[in-house]
Amino acid sequence: MNFKRRRKTLLPKTIKLAASILSADFAHLAEEINLVEKAGVDFIHLDVMDGHFVPNITFGPAVIKKIRSVTDLPLDAHLMISEPNRYLEDFRRAGVDILTVHQEVCPHLHRTVQKIKRLGMKAGVALNPATPLVTVEEILTDIDLLLIMTVNPGFGGQTFIETMLSKIERAKQMIRKLDRTVEIEVDGGIDGLTAEETTRAGATILVSGSAIFHANDISESVKDILKKMKSESKRD
Repeated sequence: MNFKRRRKTLLPKTIKLAASILSADFAHLAEEINLVEKAGVDFIHLDVMDGHFVPNITFGPAVIKKIRSVTDLPLDAHLMISEPNRYLEDFRRAGVDILTVHQEVCPHLHRTVQKIKRLGMKAGVALNPATPLVTVEEILTDIDLLLIMTVNPGFGGQTFIETMLSKIERAKQMIRKLDRTVEIEVDGGIDGLTAEETTRAGATILVSGSAIFHANDISESVKDILKKMKSESKRD
């Protein structure tokens, strides 16, 4: 069955929702991607894990290439791997649009970010909950997206870490001082309630997995989260 449509615009709106397929049913992945696309998500979020930087193992470029063939939504890949530089070209060839690497594994972060951009992708940098914002202060003018983890990475379905709200607020303040747009993406424990809280704090992209794919009605869950996000963003 062919679910492919006309390619969607990258980073099109003020507040955006990414559906993390980590929580999807991989036996029916194309169907579930089609459902969330119809329901209104903006991106498909891809959690790539190597069993080394994080304890779990998920998938790589070969699976992503197949996902690219069934959706025209932008693919937002979050690399939770120890040596991302070895695979940047592979993810570009697989069809990734936004590629995010972890600050914690990139000793030459500026070089990595520049390579991602030269390959034609948007460049993101992720921070674990315990990693302070100061570690990316010097790279903010070069990146398109800052991913703030609101759980410790490695597994889906974890509980949102409430203290990360102040980190999101501080990131928003740092970015406001720049003469450019940097998206603040938040990943971990996002549901209807935390969607409101993180949007209020300054997030512009929310990643949700379990709340979407483990719901009784996937489409209604997406619509509920989008409604909470948009109602809160209007107050800002």
